[in-house]
Amino acid sequence: MDSFHSVTTTSTIAIICVPLLLFLFSFLWISKAISRSKNQRKTAPEAGGAWPVIGHLRLLAGRQPPHISLANMADKYGTIFTIKLGVRRALVVSSSEHGNLGIQQRVNAMIAFAPYGPYWRQVRKFITIELLSNHRLDSLKHVRESEIKTSLQQLYELWNRKRSSGIDKVLVEMKTWFKDVTLNVILRIIIGKRISDSYERDDETLKWKKSLDNFMEMSGKFNVSDALPFLRWFDIGGDEKFMRKIVEELDRVVEVWLREHKQKRVQDEANSEKDFMGVMLSHLRDVEEHEADIINKATSLDLILAGEDTTAITLTWALSLLLNNRDALNKIQQELNTHVGQDKLFAAESDTKNLVYLQSVIKETLRLYPAAPLSLVHEAIQECTINGYHVSAGTWLILNLQKIQRDPRVWENPFEFRPERFMTTHKDVDVRGQNFELIPFSSGRRMCPGISFALQILQLTLANLLHWFEFETPSGEAIDMREAAGLTSSKATPLNVHITPRLPAFVYDSTS
Repeated sequence: MDSFHSVTTTSTIAIICVPLLLFLFSFLWISKAISRSKNQRKTAPEAGGAWPVIGHLRLLAGRQPPHISLANMADKYGTIFTIKLGVRRALVVSSSEHGNLGIQQRVNAMIAFAPYGPYWRQVRKFITIELLSNHRLDSLKHVRESEIKTSLQQLYELWNRKRSSGIDKVLVEMKTWFKDVTLNVILRIIIGKRISDSYERDDETLKWKKSLDNFMEMSGKFNVSDALPFLRWFDIGGDEKFMRKIVEELDRVVEVWLREHKQKRVQDEANSEKDFMGVMLSHLRDVEEHEADIINKATSLDLILAGEDTTAITLTWALSLLLNNRDALNKIQQELNTHVGQDKLFAAESDTKNLVYLQSVIKETLRLYPAAPLSLVHEAIQECTINGYHVSAGTWLILNLQKIQRDPRVWENPFEFRPERFMTTHKDVDVRGQNFELIPFSSGRRMCPGISFALQILQLTLANLLHWFEFETPSGEAIDMREAAGLTSSKATPLNVHITPRLPAFVYDSTS
């Protein structure tokens, strides 16, 4: 009996243990095989020079613009390489064929209106269909034209006042003027009002403008907490606190606008949709009020911030390039003489369609100096392969747009300002995201929804500015083309120029 019990127990143990051992052996073998397979996956080369803990973050947080630092690294490590940003790993893409693949992957934007998902899709669809559709933009043509004309008249009146004091040429800082013009056009369209003239501005306007500038500067600043999120609690340098203060200041101003629009809607609902904020109020009427207010304020502020900064930056670079390339400036003015005429004061949007060389100048400006030279940082939401390189989920993707658009394999003499290339060798290349060698507005589902609006403002403003005035640099020196560090590629130094009227005196006194 005891002997039978012993045999039975031994058999039972064997029955249990043998399959278990086989399972464990199989599990270990499979695990090693998977690990070996993963190790054999080809990954993009990693750039050297990483520091312990923070990785390559110091290269993106220095005085040199990060897109230039990354471009220099691409020359050494290739058009696809990786960098470490603390706990993050980022894949940097610097060529158009690889950029195409990168854009088409399933990615989740980390720095944009919102993470990709139902909310983002809803807001994006609303902005595209209701606010920035061709029909809506056409209906606001008179606003763009009247605002740009008003800003030019103010500039002419400034020259006229100085002339009465015996000064023939007036020195103007054009970076500021471009920002004011662009902001006023956008504000008129979004909230139906404009800020005061640059030279007659109140303290509140100056404070609000400064908050806009601070927001863009802080948004483009790489912090240690971006790479090491747990340090955000310590707020090293006070950036988190400062950013919250900026957002509160901007939100307070937008809140006032929203209250004004709600009151206007109660008083006259039929005429309450003349601007974007009014349109949003109407379309969000079925949404819970608190949620609707958040969407309305956030969307309005996003459109103001995105449109004002990038458009003004492009106009600044365009004028700078033309002042350093007088032949191109003369060609635009000859084109204006032909299609607008020196007896006509204002070039309408219908006129700009005929200004082919001016359009080429804008394309070449966007190629050389894209306002956002690095794409918004994206994150891979699943494993994928880019140009044969394995990219694990959670990897950040950064497209160096300026490097892509200066690729010598695509562009002859890529660092030279040659607008003519868009009338000859690259005449079929557009900026709307279909030609990956030129994507200043990015491409895919995350591309800028305001491309048409931006191009309208760029063409209308630059055409009329060059039609109204002649420009000279102080002492005839060349324009400094250094770029400032930040999310957007602004000119590092002011753009000071002397202006004088270009058209006959009687034209400025007319209402044509």
